[in-house]
Amino acid sequence: MIQTTPADAPLFLDDVTLTLPSTAGPVAILRGVDFTVSPGERVAVVGPSGCGKSSLIAVAAGLERPTSGTVRLLGEDLARLDEDRRARLRRGRVSLVFQSFHLLPNMTAQENVATPLEIAGARGAAQTARDWLGRVGLASRLDHYPHQLSGGEQQRVALARALAANPALLFADEPTGNLDSANAAAVADLMLALVAETGAALVLVTHDDALAARADRKARMADGRMVEGAHA
Repeated sequence: MIQTTPADAPLFLDDVTLTLPSTAGPVAILRGVDFTVSPGERVAVVGPSGCGKSSLIAVAAGLERPTSGTVRLLGEDLARLDEDRRARLRRGRVSLVFQSFHLLPNMTAQENVATPLEIAGARGAAQTARDWLGRVGLASRLDHYPHQLSGGEQQRVALARALAANPALLFADEPTGNLDSANAAAVADLMLALVAETGAALVLVTHDDALAARADRKARMADGRMVEGAHA
């Protein structure tokens, strides 16, 4: 077990467990996970389906409380924060991109990107949204709604929304999983380039071996445990 926390680590997990109830009894999802991410580091989390990769992101981002262990996000011990304070910690500093896009269907592309900035109190949210949609190649699609966009375009909107706040840490859970090979490659290229430009750290869950190979480090999970690459 790690005894010290790197002062500048945007993410630090020490001996984290997650046990959830089921009709068959308690199920151990995470089993004593240690995991550290350094500033600006790109880490690919890989492993078979059901090994706990998405649960790791949920716990690390403060969306799910661990059963035991320590989770420090941007230097804050999440166990000391209630749900509202965890949300405030994430706002503008931690972003998430999911496989299924999670765009608001009744908002345009520009509104989907601008709204979180407005909620965070950022000035010039509309212009920032336009700028970021231009950076992801969607300058001509600002006023289109999600149902008017292809899957690849929707994920580009989601990526622009995630990075527009200039977060310190980006979690991406199978961001290319719902895309065909051409769109997957394009979104992966774009995500890695923009993360490098912004200097954000990246925790990337993926089944794509080629995408994982482009990260700075691979962290491999099996049966709820981190079995390789937990630390730089």
